Amino acid sequence: MNQASPQFTDPLSDVSPPEVSSPCVERLPRVVMHFEVQPGATLSWRVEEHCELNVNSERVWLTRASSPYDYWLQPGYSIQLRRGERVWVSTDGKLAARLSLVTYPRKRRGVFYRWLERLSRLNPDIYAPNSR
Repeated sequence: MNQASPQFTDPLSDVSPPEVSSPCVERLPRVVMHFEVQPGATLSWRVEEHCELNVNSERVWLTRASSPYDYWLQPGYSIQLRRGERVWVSTDGKLAARLSLVTYPRKRRGVFYRWLERLSRLNPDIYAPNSR
């Protein structure tokens, strides 16, 4: 990830307007970080904030510590990553895979919301089939 470049843009330029009747709607920027994964290399990190991983070129392999499944993502595909999870990304192509992480900064919430978030991390994959 030595070639990362953060960019700040306005997310309201490419999404529908919010359904709030208030004329003073706060516009939060989105943070986009572009990086490459070289062939034969594997990147691993713990996700700091909820984000979306977009694959821009080459097929990418992704695995999550909390999930028994691996994902093969084709160019143009994206996947949601949750705060606190550990992920590994690699590519099987002959060229470097270009990826981007998109994060929307959030306002700090109260103690109640933080506890709900912690409770949701106790069972991260409730839809996965049970092993027998």
